[in-house]
Amino acid sequence: MAEFVKVARREDLEPGRGMLAIVNGTRVALFNCDGTIYAIKGTCPHMGGELWEGPIQDGIVSCPWHGWRFDVRTGKSPDAEVVTVGSYEVRIDGEDIYVGA
Repeated sequence: MAEFVKVARREDLEPGRGMLAIVNGTRVALFNCDGTIYAIKGTCPHMGGELWEGPIQDGIVSCPWHGWRFDVRTGKSPDAEVVTVGSYEVRIDGEDIYVGA
């Protein structure tokens, strides 16, 4: 069973934005899409761009460095089936955000 680590409070994560969280030494990108919080691996597999810094549209984040795109709900690229980043389970307890490690 996954251990859940508190990473933020809901107020820390603006709607339509991303933020960086560190979960057991791993960089994780958190996103608030229409009030639902998602977590994926924080760095792009192409060249390590910080995904949490990228623009989000319709649940798709674009790497700010070279534009590689990932669905924040699944970590999968809508452009190339074989390109993915890890996704993490998110739990909300009151106003606290937890990510499964």
